[in-house]
Amino acid sequence: MNMNRSAVPDVSVPVGRIAGAYGIKGWVKITSFTDPAENVFKYAPWTLCDSRGNRPDTVVGVLESKAHGKGWVARLEGVADRNAAEEMKGLQIIVGRDRLPEPEVGQYYWADLEGLQVNDQHGKCLGRIDHLLETGSTDVMVIVDDAGRGNGRCLIPFIEGQTVTSVDLEAGCLQVDWDDEWT
Repeated sequence: MNMNRSAVPDVSVPVGRIAGAYGIKGWVKITSFTDPAENVFKYAPWTLCDSRGNRPDTVVGVLESKAHGKGWVARLEGVADRNAAEEMKGLQIIVGRDRLPEPEVGQYYWADLEGLQVNDQHGKCLGRIDHLLETGSTDVMVIVDDAGRGNGRCLIPFIEGQTVTSVDLEAGCLQVDWDDEWT
């Protein structure tokens, strides 16, 4: 499905997280949510916030970055020592949606899918997408029943053309071919 940018609200999108301090000179470990992982640095400067979105005015530039093991580390503006780097652990890296490239046809940003209503092939509402999980081979949608229908939570793999039969961002819904009972 070709996504129309005007259908998606102009919001901030998480592109990574500060995973902790690295060394004694203020470098931080970066967990990237981008693919490929090093693309997170293309979106600097970053806005940092906690998991609830607090501290939205904290903007930092990336002075240096490099691969380290299977991940990435970076030296940020205003972070001069390990203590300052440790205080940043857990902060989310967010950027304005308008700074991200347009997804290719049939591809979606997780932020665009989160909150969509999920209906099965019979039109029954299963709930909404709370978040997605990366499992390695297939992304998995965590569907929550926040309308009190007694369904709880359900995990459904995001396999377009199989379990996911349609995505309509403008209408705010996604249809799945899914018959399993909620657990």
